[in-house]
Amino acid sequence: MVAAALLIGLAVGALSVAIASRVIVRRSVARARAAERRLRVAERQAEVASMTRGLAHEIRNPLSTIGLNAQLLAEGIAELELDESERARMGRRVEALAREAERLRGILEDFLEFAGELRLEPTPGDLNTVVEELGDFFLPQAQSQGVRLRAETAPTPLLARIDTPHLKQAVLNLMLNAVQAMGAAGAQGPRELILRAERTQEADRRPVVRLHVIDTGPGIDEQTRARLFDPYYTTKPGGTGLGLPTARRIIEAMGGRLDLHSEPGKGTDFAITLPELDS
Repeated sequence: MVAAALLIGLAVGALSVAIASRVIVRRSVARARAAERRLRVAERQAEVASMTRGLAHEIRNPLSTIGLNAQLLAEGIAELELDESERARMGRRVEALAREAERLRGILEDFLEFAGELRLEPTPGDLNTVVEELGDFFLPQAQSQGVRLRAETAPTPLLARIDTPHLKQAVLNLMLNAVQAMGAAGAQGPRELILRAERTQEADRRPVVRLHVIDTGPGIDEQTRARLFDPYYTTKPGGTGLGLPTARRIIEAMGGRLDLHSEPGKGTDFAITLPELDS
């Protein structure tokens, strides 16, 4: 009886090991296939990105040639013996050609920046300093647009690992968008742009530092908010729709996030949140 029980136990044990081994093998095969699929997708995406960047560079060269020839045409038209109205008509056409070539060049530059590899060099930096320097830099432009600019800093350093030039680029893009959103000088209501740096906590009590770009413009409706970070989506005439996606990409590459808080008629707040470094 004991021998029979022992044999049964050994058989059950062997069967269990066989089943477990088969499950492990199946899982390993499934993980390997999934990894292979991800690799193929990544390789394909890299190939498409490389081809797209190459195409953009190929387009940029003839665009530069078009812009240069438009300039030469304008100079040639100015020297021709023509009726003044005819000269003005031809001049307007050449100006339109040059303007559109420059607009396309700008779209290509934005695309190359968006699609290119981000090479960040994060180092410990103070958000107070970023706010102060951007406030000083942007003040003349804000004043020229009839916008009051306020730069508000925290009483103590707000340290985070940041790539300062890239962070300034992202914040400056948000500031330009804010000024455009508030409309032309002379519009009704206060036109105020606020840069604010602060220390706060996440819901899980993790310490973070935050940089706000706040405007007193018309706000953004829910439908627009849902698409605002989509590449090529824009509400501005002549906009490329790549500024906000690029800004968010920069901030996320530094381990942070970009949040949008806005309601129609109540202005807009773009908030950059980054993990705080111990001082």
